[in-house]
Amino acid sequence: MPVKIRLTRMGCKKRPFYRIVVANSTSKRDGRAIEQLGFYDPLTDPATVKIDADKAVKWLTRGAQPTETVADLLKKNGVTEQFEAAKAAAKG
Repeated sequence: MPVKIRLTRMGCKKRPFYRIVVANSTSKRDGRAIEQLGFYDPLTDPATVKIDADKAVKWLTRGAQPTETVADLLKKNGVTEQFEAAKAAAKG
């Protein structure tokens, strides 16, 4: 069962915001999620992004694959660097 870190759309019509969730890759876009990692609001200026870095690194080390958009958000918030440091520390 491959696991993805992806966005789930929330909000009203023409006023979207997104939750960053861990979900089974076969589930629907707005379907059941395993865990919520944070949120992303593109309508604010600048865009608001809040990610729980510890949870995100935990899921990345377990093998969860982020989508392109989520990977970009993780990189901008420094989570990717934390993941690389954790991976390097685990190797020795």
